Amino acid sequence: MIEVNNIKKSFGSTEVIKGISANFKPGETSLIIGSSGAGKTVFLKALVGLHNIDSGEIVYDDRQLGKMDEDERTALRTEMGMVFQGNALFDSLTIEENVSFALNMFSDMSEEEKRDRANFCLKRVNLNNVGHQFPAELSGGMQKRVAIARAISMNPKYLFCDEPNSGLDPKTAIVIDNLLQEITQEFNITTVINTHDMNSVIEIGDSIILIKDGLKAWQGTGDDILTTTNDDITDFVYSSELFKRIRRNT
Repeated sequence: MIEVNNIKKSFGSTEVIKGISANFKPGETSLIIGSSGAGKTVFLKALVGLHNIDSGEIVYDDRQLGKMDEDERTALRTEMGMVFQGNALFDSLTIEENVSFALNMFSDMSEEEKRDRANFCLKRVNLNNVGHQFPAELSGGMQKRVAIARAISMNPKYLFCDEPNSGLDPKTAIVIDNLLQEITQEFNITTVINTHDMNSVIEIGDSIILIKDGLKAWQGTGDDILTTTNDDITDFVYSSELFKRIRRNT
């Protein structure tokens, strides 16, 4: 579990995160939503330690991030998986080498064990016989699955995804949503996803947090969104074409 207690973060005189508290549980897909500039990306970066917070605390299973020394932070990073918005695959490495990247850095596996682990992860995201290929030879959806395979290569306890459906067609986005949810439940991962995709919100939102002007404006589930009377969430969510159609049909 990740516990976030009243964290704040400013850049110069601008306070971006103004006191947010939340819990993220194992086996759940937790989604962070909000308009551009609301603070959700800063919030996600604070969670993973890319931004040092000004006050409050972030606790990973009873370990407070702000009190960790460098060795403890390094150890925590090996428990994290990251799926970046642009996939961040290395063009000059094969798919197998991309998935093995963290294993090369942080594990003491033999070369054979690393190959086996990489191929296991590729198989888990429904990619077979692509290990010898390069990222440019794969479609956008396949590249996203490679990024997920790499993120789970170290068998992480915590998985963070920044706009995982960005640039994907709706059908492929659904495949990625389902895959993330399946992996989260199968391996009991604490998964936090920063997204604009309203289909993700309704389909895989075990827990959803709306950030507005640096504050947590609403929290609930995908089902709650369809019945809530909270003005902040209805104004945000029902501005999307997907939810306009849902509302017309209910």
